[in-house]
Amino acid sequence: MCGVFGIFAPGEPVARLTYFGIYALQHRGQESAGIVAADAEHGLRWRRDMGLVSQVFDEETVAGLDGDVAIGHTRYSTSGSSSREYAQPLFAPSVFGPLAMAHNGNLVNLQALRQGVREAPAGTDSELALQSIVQAPGDSWEEKIAHAMARMDGAYCLVMLTPTQLITCRDPLGVRPLCLGRYRGGWVVASESCALETIGAEYMREIEPGELVTIDATGVHSRRPVAPRPHALCVFEYIYFARPDSVIEGRSVYEARYEMGRQLAREHPVAADLVIGVPDSATAAASGYAAESGLPFREGLIKNRYIGRTFIQPHQRQREAAVALKYNALPSVLTGQRVVVVDDSIVRGTTTGHVVGLLRKAGAKEIHLRITEPPMTDPCYLGIDVARKEELIAARLSVPEIARALDADSLGYLSLEGLEQAVNAGPAAPGETATAPRRLCSGCFTSHYPVQISRGDAELLAASAR
Repeated sequence: MCGVFGIFAPGEPVARLTYFGIYALQHRGQESAGIVAADAEHGLRWRRDMGLVSQVFDEETVAGLDGDVAIGHTRYSTSGSSSREYAQPLFAPSVFGPLAMAHNGNLVNLQALRQGVREAPAGTDSELALQSIVQAPGDSWEEKIAHAMARMDGAYCLVMLTPTQLITCRDPLGVRPLCLGRYRGGWVVASESCALETIGAEYMREIEPGELVTIDATGVHSRRPVAPRPHALCVFEYIYFARPDSVIEGRSVYEARYEMGRQLAREHPVAADLVIGVPDSATAAASGYAAESGLPFREGLIKNRYIGRTFIQPHQRQREAAVALKYNALPSVLTGQRVVVVDDSIVRGTTTGHVVGLLRKAGAKEIHLRITEPPMTDPCYLGIDVARKEELIAARLSVPEIARALDADSLGYLSLEGLEQAVNAGPAAPGETATAPRRLCSGCFTSHYPVQISRGDAELLAASAR
């Protein structure tokens, strides 16, 4: 779920623009941040470290990184521990000179990839991807990357640079989003369109599944070395991951979440006095639930804006500590009220149980949880750090048991059919045209994954997420 950003714009302050780009993608990863900039005269210059973008970079650091091309990364670890040595972008020397790479996603055929790499790295799948590219046969970077794409399986959006090129590719399943934008005389790629808007770039299109794009002084060059497979965009991008002001595959994330709330109200109505959302990712859905049900929408929880997203903290103890600081309830809104609480997900139950406790303490008479996803019962191997089934509360308990464990008066999950209907409700992004129904990966709800994962690779993935 990392954030990746790249820009080719000679004559522009590419490092500063990359800083703003990954700042806009901070929600996708909060463990480390990095920027690499390059040009033909000076080669590569970089800075990467643990912490938020604003903690890793200052004015002086950014000013010393400029060039013609730059890439940036914000990290959410699913493979390899949360430590400085795994901060990205990564680097490797080669017969063509240095290559820097930032990766969003998770590769799943680790055993096969390691067999094809000399001195295979023991760390992250990202390092394995980089070495698979550098060691691949070919007379150009495009040929090497195309060869590696044919061998890699799983989720990957790679943004790479050389001193004179910006190169990007997306896996043939299209699990994670990646888009292309125009910035003055240059070009930009980013995990989400919100990063393009932040720097004033114009959204052009999605990078297609299986596409390899090279950008240099001669322009944008596209090829498709890997045939696209049945599309499998992660449905969690719409539920939780992406910023609500992003557009993914022609669908406004905000409007998708609003429609999820409306569908929840149809599937799980309840006699109540008001609707609140768990800020910020469930706010749009709560508004939709209120509109469909005819109940008033109120703010019952106030979020500390300086606490990060607890779902993507790398360790359970960190999640619990962050949750305790994250929300305050409003007794003036909640006392004596029957409250519908809309949230985007229940994964481990850490945040939800704490929220219910806050609402009870603030005087809520009844608490009815409504969740904009089906029960998450299975591991994710494609970029969410829930690789162990025993972590998931819905894998251990039935829906009524979860409600009792969380001290809720009722609990309703959105059905998979309702979720897919909400995502495909229409081209709600201005200027977009209607698309074919979006095919989504929902393996964490169904155990039906878009890729085959061997038992050995599943064990490796689970071990690397610990």
